[in-house]
Amino acid sequence: MHGDYDPHAWQDLAMGKIYVGNIRDGLIEADPDNEADYRDNAESYINELRATDAEIRQLIGEIPTSTSVITGHDSFGYFANAYGLRFLSPVGLSTEAEPSAADMARLIDVIREQQVKALFHENMTSPAIINQLSEETGLPIAGTLYSDALATEGEASTYLGMMRHNAQVLHDALAGHDGHDHDDGHGHDHDDNHGHSHSH
Repeated sequence: MHGDYDPHAWQDLAMGKIYVGNIRDGLIEADPDNEADYRDNAESYINELRATDAEIRQLIGEIPTSTSVITGHDSFGYFANAYGLRFLSPVGLSTEAEPSAADMARLIDVIREQQVKALFHENMTSPAIINQLSEETGLPIAGTLYSDALATEGEASTYLGMMRHNAQVLHDALAGHDGHDHDDGHGHDHDDNHGHSHSH
């Protein structure tokens, strides 16, 4: 999709902190009279990033390390490296082309070989391929992951909300049903207060 370059660095919240610092510095350079406000706002948002990062690490940490996730295109490399979950985007799954019958057969082989437990829609990828894979493998479609764009409304409509949403969807599908007693406080209603105008 993107050649050898993965542009999805925002999927790692450590990279998000770098973005915030760069935005802060650019605003200060353009408007030095309000430097204190920009620094305070950046520090507050970075603290939110750190808290969200800790939440994600707890959620993903409860998923078995052998778990593989199939997505529509290769957009979760930074997330995988940051949080220790393996994402597969086999040849034939693309936002640009429909897979051939041979591609689909290979995808099904990969799913079985890697013991994939669930499939996920991706908001920038046609759902048809994942739907077909679900029909042919019997695997459930566990939800929608957001990669290249935010939702227009709801929990995934902010940057931090999107990151929490993805982690929660992955956790709920892959961590097993016996691990929810330690999830108190990680529900879906706690990210509505993060509607920062600068959060893509």
